[in-house]
Amino acid sequence: MITPELTYLAYAVIFLVIHMVAQAGLAVLTNGIAWGMSPRDYDTDPGKPASRAARALTNYVYNLPAFVALALAVTVADVNSDSTATGAAIWFWARVVYLPFYIFAVPVLRSVAWLASVAGLIMMLLPLLSGGTAT
Repeated sequence: MITPELTYLAYAVIFLVIHMVAQAGLAVLTNGIAWGMSPRDYDTDPGKPASRAARALTNYVYNLPAFVALALAVTVADVNSDSTATGAAIWFWARVVYLPFYIFAVPVLRSVAWLASVAGLIMMLLPLLSGGTAT
């Protein structure tokens, strides 16, 4: 059975690709297509938006394993609930809004989005720690 958590896991993989395309696209816009097609053996200034996109991608890659583990764990342990599904949705959508907030340097909302994503992870974690009783 495909749970909401697994559905959001699939969305998270798609969003990883979107992150990579955004970062690469912004870097190519700054440095040109020839640079993008080269081995990039020399340093260039990628520009602020591309640098922010790269940092946002790194942050996503750091946070994605926790989401993957929790989505799989609540499904395998059969403790998924409305709470874990909501946590998965919060994590995913918070990460979606985090990307443009980071690229466009929206300081407070970027941090709020990140904190919301952590709250989503905690919502998924609690049933695993409490033996499946958190709803």
